[in-house]
Amino acid sequence: MEKSSYVFMEKLKDNRTLIGSLILFITLLWGYAWVLMKESLQYMGPFTFSSFRFGVGAITLLLVAWILKLGLPPKKYWKHIVIVGILQTAIVFLLVMYALRFVDAGKSSVLLYSMPMWSSLLAVKFLNEKLSLAKSIGLFIGMLGLLTILGWDIWIGQSPEMIIGEILIILAAVSWAVANTYYRLKLENLSQIQVSAFQMFFGALAIMMVTLFMEHHEPLLVNSKSVYYILFTGVFASALCFTLWFLILSLVDMVTATISTLLVPMFGLLFSSFLLGEKMTFGILGGSGMIIIGIIIAQKKRVHDT
Repeated sequence: MEKSSYVFMEKLKDNRTLIGSLILFITLLWGYAWVLMKESLQYMGPFTFSSFRFGVGAITLLLVAWILKLGLPPKKYWKHIVIVGILQTAIVFLLVMYALRFVDAGKSSVLLYSMPMWSSLLAVKFLNEKLSLAKSIGLFIGMLGLLTILGWDIWIGQSPEMIIGEILIILAAVSWAVANTYYRLKLENLSQIQVSAFQMFFGALAIMMVTLFMEHHEPLLVNSKSVYYILFTGVFASALCFTLWFLILSLVDMVTATISTLLVPMFGLLFSSFLLGEKMTFGILGGSGMIIIGIIIAQKKRVHDT
């Protein structure tokens, strides 16, 4: 990393307000994206949508990288970028989009954001991060909030398809956590735009191959709504947000960053309730409150632990 970039990153690490604003921004966009992901299934297959979404996202970021004259990543990083692309983009969104056929958008977002729990465990094991008492309590309260939102219907009264869908989303959460850890171990020193652009490119290629095999006969309806869903999730929820996500992972410890993403299912549930008519219950409101409390407790220490 160049000296000027290093100085810039060090200044950002101490700007708690800016980091908090970035986290709030991407969690809002990711929460809204769940509605669009669910709605897109009316117009195309889940893998087809993911191919378009991440194809658009990759093209957007590659153009940005070209305009900024960032060039190609050094050869020693290519293998690691491909691995992150498979874990972060391909596996996560192939599983999630398929599961959305059977599981509500709001509940799906809650299940995927069990990711902080898996990330925290991996960070302690492989990154030598310390799970402080405040972070442990915050994580516990946040995860308890997720379980409160899910309610008892995750255990009883569900169809086999819904249970399979929920299991797939939890596997996606584990894959995302592994990708976060792998990024910190192998790619943290690269430009975040480079990492996002090329991991998304390889992830999109993997999704496209699965799409050609699984959905080559599925109908595709192109209209203003389906194009909007693809462009918003591709450019903003993918290209922009994942670049900011890798930036945040470089600025703060992974436990702090991932606990903060517990806001996403809250926003996902709110948007799903207002825009899709999905049911908003006292359990959802109470669980959301617990998530906010958990995040506040976890943030008691400085954002960046030196």
